[in-house]
Amino acid sequence: MLSPAFKSALGVAAIAVASLSQLAHAQTSPAKKELVAKVLQLQQGGIELMARALAEQPARLMMQQAAAALQRVPADKREALARDIEADVRKYVEDATAVVKKRAVEVAPSTVGALLEERFSEDELKQIVALLESPVNRKFQGMAPEMQKVLAEKLVADTRPEVEPMMRYLELQVTRKLAPAAPPSGASGSAKPAPAPKAK
Repeated sequence: MLSPAFKSALGVAAIAVASLSQLAHAQTSPAKKELVAKVLQLQQGGIELMARALAEQPARLMMQQAAAALQRVPADKREALARDIEADVRKYVEDATAVVKKRAVEVAPSTVGALLEERFSEDELKQIVALLESPVNRKFQGMAPEMQKVLAEKLVADTRPEVEPMMRYLELQVTRKLAPAAPPSGASGSAKPAPAPKAK
């Protein structure tokens, strides 16, 4: 049977081993930190694109809601109001994107960088940097907009016959739900019937 003193010593040793393990895990060599910083630098374009997409999400939703609401605006005022709203949304996207992109680059080291330090060895990070800096990868990444464009064009063309009726139905449903409860003047059943002519 183990004595209390021996058990206590074992406990202290276990705590010490755990602490040393955590300390070793937490400590990262300067070379590894430099490699992580290099990966983040090489991926800054992707980080900024993600930030822009985040900033644009509320604007897209607002434009959808505005488009539905504009259907209730008189036709002679609709186009000017739509242009005015689009200008406001573009200004928001420009301003919000600048804020979110700046912050994304600032927090990337403590978020993405921390994950890279934790999950990858120094040798693996060197391989990642080599891959990202390779001419073939740069060529591939440079083709991304063109690849997205040709895929999107083909996808839109191929799915338009199926998707357009769905979109029209959705627009109809949204318009009906946003329309005022009272039927518009002149609609069937909304006007009182004319009095019958008096008999002479």
